Amino acid sequence: MNVITTPFEGLLILEPRVFGDDRGYFFESFNEQVFVQNTGFTHKFVQDNQARSVKNVLRGLHYQNDPIPQSKLIRCLQGSIWDVVVDLRRDSKTYKQWYGIELSEANKLQFLIPRGFAHGYSVLSDTSEVFYKCDNFYSKADEGGVLYNDPELAIDWKINLDDAIVSDKDKVQPLFRDCNSKF
Repeated sequence: MNVITTPFEGLLILEPRVFGDDRGYFFESFNEQVFVQNTGFTHKFVQDNQARSVKNVLRGLHYQNDPIPQSKLIRCLQGSIWDVVVDLRRDSKTYKQWYGIELSEANKLQFLIPRGFAHGYSVLSDTSEVFYKCDNFYSKADEGGVLYNDPELAIDWKINLDDAIVSDKDKVQPLFRDCNSKF
């Protein structure tokens, strides 16, 4: 596994070693021992989630606060997405900044998002299937969000926002300055 650092502390891109031939391909998508050795990330993943979406769906921005914050390991099984995080950690050099990366079935990249980030994605292909591991269980009482189109953040979602398909819940998330982040 190749680990690619980002300008955001703890935010990593993981590139698997893919073995292909005329039959197709094989790669190890997760091996705890190799993962810990290469990333230094020692939290145990306890929940797997999967979502199927159509083109222009925009999900996010979501996070979980203490006492049950979540780190996530994201990958796109089918299609392609533009995956975005916003740094909520007040003591971070990248506080209130966003970072995006395309994840796809073709590039097989994985995105390790530590606790303290809001997360969301837009769907670039006709359909997508996204799979992610979480290091804490979902807790409705501790969930939070940031409005996806907050003008102060100016996130480029790589889709026309007039065409975005957004849940009613995500349409009414607070602006960054008003979110209940405890990081």
